[in-house]
Amino acid sequence: MTRKLSPLERTLINRLQDDLPLVSHPFQELAQELGLSEEEVAGHIRTLRDDGLLTRFGPFFDAEALGGAFCLCAIAVPPERFEDVLTKVNAYPEVAHNYERDHKLNMWFVLATESQAAISATAEAIERDTGLPVLLFPKEREFFIGFRVNA
Repeated sequence: MTRKLSPLERTLINRLQDDLPLVSHPFQELAQELGLSEEEVAGHIRTLRDDGLLTRFGPFFDAEALGGAFCLCAIAVPPERFEDVLTKVNAYPEVAHNYERDHKLNMWFVLATESQAAISATAEAIERDTGLPVLLFPKEREFFIGFRVNA
């Protein structure tokens, strides 16, 4: 579905990315700012998500800062098996993102787990389920670049 964003939707998307109040009812504060009800704000967000204009809305947690681990992973998946392997990989709750790339290593995903040992165990389980080797690319250095899209 392709449609144009309304001025309110643009404002809402931009506001959700910048300084959303860290309070027990952030939509209530946002609603007051926009002259809406809390329910209207939640409804607009739901519609944007349902229409595919927002694919994810939620906090970003730093797994390592919370005592966990994460790792970028890749698999070379035969094209005829891609959908089957995708379904199997995405069935793991530890898989945070999954992207198809135009490359020999055509499936890239992030594992987020409670420990470094769980990264290896999950990758091994995925290898067993798919019959394909999972390559691990652990972080060597962290960069914070921020990501924001103006609506």
